[in-house]
Amino acid sequence: MRAGPLRHRPTLYKPEQVKNRTGGFDDTWIESGQLWAEFTLPTGRIEAVAEKLSAVVTAEVRVRPRPDLIAGCRLVNRGVTYLIVAALPDNELSMLRLLCTNIPNP
Repeated sequence: MRAGPLRHRPTLYKPEQVKNRTGGFDDTWIESGQLWAEFTLPTGRIEAVAEKLSAVVTAEVRVRPRPDLIAGCRLVNRGVTYLIVAALPDNELSMLRLLCTNIPNP
């Protein structure tokens, strides 16, 4: 993989449950560092959710492999938050493709 296309520096956030005062758990997002990435193929579609139309923007993010890049984590790049839906390695295990959707108002 060439280093040239990896010019973006998104921040990785992982979900974590923190115990609250009432004995339950609250979901929080813990910053897990920054990585070099390439954002490609942004597309958009409109889907019906609960009888309401909402816009969904999808992107493919290419990064170097890391063991903590899994589905369910978030990437924040230039104020846009993406939820990782799938992490797909290539055959040589030299690149990881992250299929993401945007999250409006996280």
